Amino acid sequence: MSHDDAVLGLLDGRALPRTELDRRLAALRRGPRSSALPVVGSAEDRQLTRWVAQVVLTEELCAAEATVRGLDVGAAPPVRLDQRAAVELGSITAAAFEGSAAVRAVHEAVTADVTVTPEAVAAYRAATDRGAVGPVWRLRTPDGEFEADPDTLPVALAAALRSAEAGATVSAGGWTATLVERREAGGPAADPTPQLLAAARRTAFVRWLDNARAHRLRLVPGLEHPGDPAQPPPALRDVAGGVVAGGGVRPARWGGSGAH
Repeated sequence: MSHDDAVLGLLDGRALPRTELDRRLAALRRGPRSSALPVVGSAEDRQLTRWVAQVVLTEELCAAEATVRGLDVGAAPPVRLDQRAAVELGSITAAAFEGSAAVRAVHEAVTADVTVTPEAVAAYRAATDRGAVGPVWRLRTPDGEFEADPDTLPVALAAALRSAEAGATVSAGGWTATLVERREAGGPAADPTPQLLAAARRTAFVRWLDNARAHRLRLVPGLEHPGDPAQPPPALRDVAGGVVAGGGVRPARWGGSGAH
C-alpha cells in the first residue's frame, strides 16, 4: 500500500482522511500549554502524532460500529473517568471514551451481557478484608470514589472532613473531596459488586476493541501505533499541556505508550 499523507488509516478498507488528526494537533499547538509539547519534528512529536491518531481511529471505528448496530449516540456530553478506569482502559481508549459518545455507546452495547459471579464478589471481599477497627470514610474525588482511614489522609483535608456532614464537599490544602458516608471498620462494607462489574465491562470492552482494531483497521506508514516496539519510546508524560480527545483539548493524565 502506497503512503498517502492525506490518509489517517483504513477502516473496513475505506480510507479515512487525516483532517481531524491535523485539526487536533493544531489545537494542541495553539493551546495554553503548548510550550510543554515536544519540539515539532522530533521523535517525541512523531509519537504524540501517532498517539492522537490512535484516539481518532478508535473514535472512527466505534462511530462505524454504532451505525451498524443502530445505536442512539445522541449528543451526550463528555465524561471524566476516574484514575482506575483510565488505567484499565489504557490511555488511548480512555481518551476516546471520554470524548466520544459513540465510543461510550459501543462500550454499553458490547458489554451489556457481562456479569460478576457471587464467587468473584466473595473472593474480592476476602482479599480486601483487613480486619481493621476504627472509623472509615467513603470519599469521592475527581479521581474516583474510595474508602479511607482518616489517619491516612492529608492532615488539612482530614480536619475539614471531620466537621463535614455526609454529602458535603470540602477543599483544604489543595485537596477536594466529598464525604459520601462514615462507618466503623468491621461493620457492613459497601457492596463491591458495582465496581467489580464496571471493571469487568472495561476489560471486555478492551478485548473487543483489540479484536476490532486487528480485523478492521489498517495503519499507514508514519502513523503506526505508539506502542509499536519498532518506534522510539514516547514521552507523552511530558505533554502535560493536554491531549486532544473527542474534538476538544483536556489536561493529560496518562503517560506511557498509550496501550489500547
